[in-house]
Amino acid sequence: MTAFRSFDDESESTVFRDVIFLALAGFVAIVLIILPHLAEPGDRAAAESPQPGEVMVEVRWPDDHDADVDLWVQAPGDVPVGYSNKGGAIFNLLRDDLGNRFDATGMNYEVAYGRGAPPGEYTVNLHLYRNPSGVLPVPARVAVSLKSDEQRASRQILATEVELNRVGQELTVFRFSLDETPALVAGSVTGLPKALRSARQRGS
Repeated sequence: MTAFRSFDDESESTVFRDVIFLALAGFVAIVLIILPHLAEPGDRAAAESPQPGEVMVEVRWPDDHDADVDLWVQAPGDVPVGYSNKGGAIFNLLRDDLGNRFDATGMNYEVAYGRGAPPGEYTVNLHLYRNPSGVLPVPARVAVSLKSDEQRASRQILATEVELNRVGQELTVFRFSLDETPALVAGSVTGLPKALRSARQRGS
């Protein structure tokens, strides 16, 4: 015996499907409208997040080089700051990269920040601490950025590429001076050698 559905049953089924479809369509529309805005707060925060210091010094070397390049910096009247002394009155070393050892990021990068930018001479050195890869020379890019006040974004004032040719080599990349503004003093940039790591070891 064939069972027949009543007209009322079919109408209820059609109405139910239509309601479900409209609800789903409305939900998808809401998601599509909201989705582009979900990333905005994070992006805005990243764009607006201030540099945590007035002077930033960065060094970057090839990620496929298993080499431990150390950044050393010194602010006017302060002690040298590097892997064995990560903080002074002005500078702090925020990242001591050991090459491929204990490296979760796969990126060869070190950075130091200066709290304040007193006038006087600054020194930026690199030291090739170890080089298990045996690849020489080790190329590195060094950049110095400066933020003149709390409201303005930092801007790069110095950048160069250098090569480290042997383990144990300490190379002076920049010596430069800032004025009270702070701003880079014209004609103050040199590469005259100045030991920072060895000076720190001597306790001077």
